[in-house]
Amino acid sequence: MPELAEVEFFRKRWSAGHGAKVLAVRLHEGKKVFRDCDTGELRRRLAGAKLLGSASAAKQMLFRFSGENWLGIHLGMSGETRVEPPDYVATKHDHFILVQKERQLVFNDPRMFGGVRFHHGKAAPAWWTKIAPAILSPAFTMEAVADFLRRRARAPIKAVLLMQERFPGIGNWMADEILWRAALHPKRLAGSLTTAEVRTLHRECRFVCRGALKYNAGVGGPLPARLNELMPASWLFNHRWEDGGRCPRTNQLLVREEVGGRTTCWSPARQRLR
Repeated sequence: MPELAEVEFFRKRWSAGHGAKVLAVRLHEGKKVFRDCDTGELRRRLAGAKLLGSASAAKQMLFRFSGENWLGIHLGMSGETRVEPPDYVATKHDHFILVQKERQLVFNDPRMFGGVRFHHGKAAPAWWTKIAPAILSPAFTMEAVADFLRRRARAPIKAVLLMQERFPGIGNWMADEILWRAALHPKRLAGSLTTAEVRTLHRECRFVCRGALKYNAGVGGPLPARLNELMPASWLFNHRWEDGGRCPRTNQLLVREEVGGRTTCWSPARQRLR
């Protein structure tokens, strides 16, 4: 599942079309990616509209068009945005294409867990404005995190970090990275953290988000093939994916098990379960 920085990466791909008019809209009518979308209105209103700008938040992207039109894209498990030349011939998984004079903006999703949304109106739609405050925003305070952990006191901290209503954009690898840096075992109950540990958790959430955006969000090229080259060797990221990896701080073997329904990696030498 794409996370905060990967979503920003794919948003930036379509920035090539900012300022250009949409000449035609091509889509696969009836596909699951349009389950929350009126495709007839989308096609009618976006044809002839100009792409004005875009933003990403959590795991979603928002594209603003002239005429008070708003397009939302969620990548799901396998979705991606691409920019193709004007003569590009669509494949069966290219479910949504915006045709511009000098390019085609393509949304491709083989497994169709992603989605396309459309809104017409002066203000951004509610499905965008209700996204929780970004982790790098002033609203993401230590007090807000502490209160959320108290209300999820009996849940493993790994599972809590994946709850988008407080930790928007955090996915599996980012949660593991945060807990490793904070020296917190993923099975620790959220309510068991001390004030000092909550402070550390809050700090590492912000550190990992800043780092992920720095290393992953603006690199260009095929994202999955380049991540290991871009992330510093000092991060858990480079050592977590296969059995036999070693902790970059202790050089001891890492453990990979399922926690809260997700494959989780941690360092027993560093993250001890109290």
